[in-house]
Amino acid sequence: MSNYNYKCFKCRKSFSPEKIEKEMLYLCPNCGKAERNKPLEGVLTVEYDYDELKKTLSRDDFLKLTPGKFWFYTELWPLNFMNFTEDQLNKLALPADQLFNFNIGGRELWIQDETRNPTLSYKDRATSLVALKAIKLGINKISAASTGNAGSSLAGICARLGLQSIIYVPKNIPEEKRIQIEAYGAQLKIVDGDYDKAFDVCLEDSEKNNWYNRNTAYNPLTIEGKKSAAYDIFISSKGKVPDAILIPVGDGVILSGISKGFSELVLLGWIDKLPKLIAVQSTGSDALVRFLETGKFEYKTANTIADSISAGAPRNLYMVADAVKESNGFAISVTDDEILSAQKEFIKLTGVLCEPSCAGVYAAYKNLLTKNELKDDDSVLLLITGNGLKDVSSLKRMER
Repeated sequence: MSNYNYKCFKCRKSFSPEKIEKEMLYLCPNCGKAERNKPLEGVLTVEYDYDELKKTLSRDDFLKLTPGKFWFYTELWPLNFMNFTEDQLNKLALPADQLFNFNIGGRELWIQDETRNPTLSYKDRATSLVALKAIKLGINKISAASTGNAGSSLAGICARLGLQSIIYVPKNIPEEKRIQIEAYGAQLKIVDGDYDKAFDVCLEDSEKNNWYNRNTAYNPLTIEGKKSAAYDIFISSKGKVPDAILIPVGDGVILSGISKGFSELVLLGWIDKLPKLIAVQSTGSDALVRFLETGKFEYKTANTIADSISAGAPRNLYMVADAVKESNGFAISVTDDEILSAQKEFIKLTGVLCEPSCAGVYAAYKNLLTKNELKDDDSVLLLITGNGLKDVSSLKRMER
């Protein structure tokens, strides 16, 4: 008997792992839809019996765990890690020292630094879970569409675990990310179009070829994998989670995953409330900002220097909008000029070499301080999701 099931975000129906995993389903069998240039409908999440878990899991024991080794809390994952070797799991370990405190402008600021992960981005949290599930299902080929980070993550993690990867990318992918993907030995498919087109073509080809698909939000384990940062922040802060977290948003899966992780901590009775989740987008890719203002999705081609958050049709739009509202958070957009200026300042102040997408959270933080939209006594965390070496062109522009 499995210790989890899958639940549809839209219709709220639950499905057994046998139904979803054995039939290679990704979206809700009842209402799921994946349409061109539209957010996904019927996105699934992994759910557990939290009342039962409260009887067996201890907050004090959990806080003694090592951050970055997600398999230490096996009861909160849809996998039995006894099926994997210690060597396999250790290849997926993240740095244990990702949470830092900085005093910037007389105010203490927390930084969650994901730039030193195995392939230098936050995407490794999702990819690791997806790859382990593929091994469990007896599958050795995994596909994904990506603006760069998810693709290099899948290529690198697959190389570590002896799996094959097929990566679909838009033609304007930064050269550094393309080189990284190819260096890991992935099969690269360059799509004549943007990320949204790459996403759709990847889905079509994966279905034809029966590949396991890692597309963000489409595969529910991408949301599940990305919840682990909430647990790492909880452990690293010794249970004192921040009041507000600024998170870069493209497809919306990182914020949705972090929301799920903190929501589980609430359900376990280990924290009292969710941190306020503040979604940060570029003005050239601001579908979530517009959706929260109007309640309607309108497709617009994305155009921003921050390629990691460039998505005209955020695939997890509906769930991420709900997560922002549930946490009493909001969404904010910043310009590309603000992102480049913030990237230069942030790197010099912290020594953390970030890429444009997460430099945006520092730009947004500065804007919010100027507008007095953050309380003086609020503890604030910036989620830094990708390494600046993944997009050297933006670093070159900083020199001008």
